[in-house]
Amino acid sequence: MGMNRAVLLAGLLAWGWAGAESPEGPPASPTAPSGEMVELEIRGHRLPNPLARDRAVQRVTATEINQRQARSTPDALRYVPGTFVQQTGHGQGSPYIRGRTGQQVLLLFDGLRINNALFRQGPNQYLFTVDSRTVETLDVVRGSASVTLGADAIAGAVMVTPRSPGIDPTLPEGAIRSTSRFSARYATADEDTGGRAEAELQYGPRLGFLVGAGYRDVGRLESSGSVGHLLSQDQVNVPLFEKEVPTFAADGRTQLGTGFSEATGDARMVWDLHPRARLTAAGYVYRQGDAPRTDQCPPPEADLSECLVFRDQDRTQSYLRLDASPGWLGLNALELMGGWVRQFERRERDSSETLGAITGGEDLVDMYNARLVGHTRPLRRGPAVMDLDYGVDGSTEAVQSSAYITLVRVGVTRQSSRGQYIAGSTYQRAAGWLSPRVDLWDRLTLRAGGRLAYAAAEAAADEDTASIAVDQSWTATVFNAGAEVRPLKGLALKLNVEQGFRPPNLDDMTGRQPTGRGYQLENADLQPEQATTYEVGLQYDHRRVQAALWAFDQRLVNAMERRSAACPAGDRECRAARAAVQLVNLKGEAQIRGIEASLKVRPGLGLSLLGTLAITHGEGDSPVEERPGRVSLSRIPPVNGVGELMWRDPGTGLYAGGAVRWALDQTDLSFGDEADARIPFGGTPGYVVFDARLGLRTDAFSVYAVLENLTDEPNRNHGSAVNGPGRGIIVNVEVVP
Repeated sequence: MGMNRAVLLAGLLAWGWAGAESPEGPPASPTAPSGEMVELEIRGHRLPNPLARDRAVQRVTATEINQRQARSTPDALRYVPGTFVQQTGHGQGSPYIRGRTGQQVLLLFDGLRINNALFRQGPNQYLFTVDSRTVETLDVVRGSASVTLGADAIAGAVMVTPRSPGIDPTLPEGAIRSTSRFSARYATADEDTGGRAEAELQYGPRLGFLVGAGYRDVGRLESSGSVGHLLSQDQVNVPLFEKEVPTFAADGRTQLGTGFSEATGDARMVWDLHPRARLTAAGYVYRQGDAPRTDQCPPPEADLSECLVFRDQDRTQSYLRLDASPGWLGLNALELMGGWVRQFERRERDSSETLGAITGGEDLVDMYNARLVGHTRPLRRGPAVMDLDYGVDGSTEAVQSSAYITLVRVGVTRQSSRGQYIAGSTYQRAAGWLSPRVDLWDRLTLRAGGRLAYAAAEAAADEDTASIAVDQSWTATVFNAGAEVRPLKGLALKLNVEQGFRPPNLDDMTGRQPTGRGYQLENADLQPEQATTYEVGLQYDHRRVQAALWAFDQRLVNAMERRSAACPAGDRECRAARAAVQLVNLKGEAQIRGIEASLKVRPGLGLSLLGTLAITHGEGDSPVEERPGRVSLSRIPPVNGVGELMWRDPGTGLYAGGAVRWALDQTDLSFGDEADARIPFGGTPGYVVFDARLGLRTDAFSVYAVLENLTDEPNRNHGSAVNGPGRGIIVNVEVVP
């Protein structure tokens, strides 16, 4: 129903356009410097992005993704300050923004939510299901952003803008213009072999199509060996090998529980209904097969033959989107979108050698969502220029879930009474928001905003597994305020107060699943997490120098952390796990604070230099009654940063350069971290990794090459189950016939 209404409204707006054109022409877009302060360039219309004007926002472009040869979309975020990428599996990747990830980071694809009601805690796979080869830009918002973007934007958001076909308005009516593109890629560290074929077609001056398909086969990842432990044998009371994740092959470098296959497809149509309105219809398919969960393949202390594998990890999405600059009713820009997204996974754990059984399950969630965002024309009154951003959004979700056990020796399969979730569960969201803004004397900007939101969850009981029914609903009101002072040209001081919220989802309240520590049980009594972020930023933008320094202090209320729990009767998988845990709301107030800095310099002669630094610390009240006091929050990233030096010759398209990624030891551990097999005893050792790059870009073909980890440094991002690649080469060749 939501999709049909969105389509109807889009049609009505397009139909009424004939007499709506303003004689003033397309509205001018305010200028914005690159780097930290950016605008979203969407579908030919430069629509102002209020977040980019006021917040800590960093953009990653398709050119940067290609030159760095990112292995995935999460991997492409490694050079964003304040963003740290962790991996529980080789076929997964999750960005930590200001110390939080998973459910507390909102993911948007072309303006529509990827986050669904089954999003899991911690590092997960969802952003990995966006094919990086279809991405035009990635915009990372650091800090709470729930007023403008909605629920789950506790720590920030990642906004994905996909590639779109180009439209040449001078092409004659009935004429056809077409191009094609082919690429192939190979990486030695995991024998990543694959490619993509893409075709672009324009019919007449207003209609364009883009169709693409990709595939890759990824083998076991070779690292530089174990990262070791920060404690010696005499400082722990169990053998060190019992916490060795990942498990290595006989060569001590190849990581078991890695490797996967991947197939993708996408189709996109853009139709310029009017010089100031564009309609987009798009569909995206992602299919991943046989991807082991590295920390559970095998689990610590289990037989080498035992492994948890995602046989299927799929995302399917389709939607309609209208972008317009109508000029009537005071509207400067309007974005209307609605669509459907399905997330499906099928997993198996092979315990046939030890228990004579194979356990497995399937989970599927269908989400229908819609969003409308408006931006008014600036209104000038004396020294003041005022405008208003506003919007409404909502979604509805339905869940199917099942589980089974196959007794190998007798060839019998038995269905469980419930799956990882409760079949038939539903989840709904709805919200409205507005944010006025005033510019004074071109030196001072004041803004404020508020959102009223609603969420509801329902799930049936299951007596066989002692699962209780869920019938919960929540309302929330969140606000923001900000001020920007521009004392000198290019220099801006920003002060922001931003609130975020996240109501419990179905994973929190109904999910039963393996975790890095053991087995997680549901908690139907959880309360929404709420956050308030106080931040101050100093930004300088010049033609050759761009710099930003941000300090933030986030206060979390009802923050969710794991504590020990008792297995319910009838749950065999829980009783077989090393430990049972349950999410609880922490008492008191949790705090995350830190500093982020970035500097980009273009001294001339084709040179550019990038440097970043991020420092984050998080603490909260202990979830363990026997050990009261303030303790570290789970998996807070260590002090880390990057450096990058590049040279480009615009005349020939030749480029060369190098990069360094580094992190210090992380020894600030929560109780869950201390028992987590993904984190070595005492914490995660730091690292320094050097890469070199060389390439050539022309209109007809491009060659990208990366020599990664030149010193063969053992490395692992804190909280990950997968070590980084060892010394190797990545080569990507792209041809445009």
